[in-house]
Amino acid sequence: MEWEDEALVLSARLHGETGAIIELLTLERGKFAAHVAGAASRRMKPFLQPGSRVIARYRARASEQLGAASLEPMGEGVAALFDDPLALAGLSSAASLAAGALPEREAHPGAFHALEALINVLQIPDIWPAVYVRYEAGLLQELGFGLDLSKCAATGSFDDLIYVSPRTGRAVSRAAGEPYKDKLLPLPPFLLSAQGGLAEGDVKAGLEITGHFLEQFVFGPLNRPLPPTRQWLLDRLNEAGRL
Repeated sequence: MEWEDEALVLSARLHGETGAIIELLTLERGKFAAHVAGAASRRMKPFLQPGSRVIARYRARASEQLGAASLEPMGEGVAALFDDPLALAGLSSAASLAAGALPEREAHPGAFHALEALINVLQIPDIWPAVYVRYEAGLLQELGFGLDLSKCAATGSFDDLIYVSPRTGRAVSRAAGEPYKDKLLPLPPFLLSAQGGLAEGDVKAGLEITGHFLEQFVFGPLNRPLPPTRQWLLDRLNEAGRL
């Protein structure tokens, strides 16, 4: 089995004296694990960080075996983020979610492009937390659990959508949701439209929605909690006053 593909590094752990087992999110083949020789070298280490973009060349004797990969870096990687702990927390959380949620060896180009888009804006502090929320919503969509925020689930109205049903992931209007508002999730306007800015609490509300459905539909059925890196991100955003 041999292939070559664009990929984003999700994780890497040392294996033996000089090698590493890496998880890649490839453009055309989904999530793949592989052994990389020489990963402990100074040349390779910067390109094994989560979010690094590479050309991966993979080879295995049989399709069911763990194969070996050689990596060719594309661009400067994520070195520009090394002095920004908050952005690194966002990247770590995003990569961990993809690694934990996506099935092995199943193509999910939407997830690849969503993670790539997030990485591209992590150097813009005023933008990336909202893009991160959209990334999590996109991951849900890619896995078949997308939010339906197009109209009110109860009345069919397209106006004044301010809640999300925690059971169905569908939007609910102000009037229809009033009797049940304590049981509904607040819907921040930026998830309805790319227009306009963020109000205080919008990112927090967005993360509560996506976190709820990631737990309910993705990680819960796998009997796993959300990755600890996600809670670390929420704590860092809260400390920085970004929630």
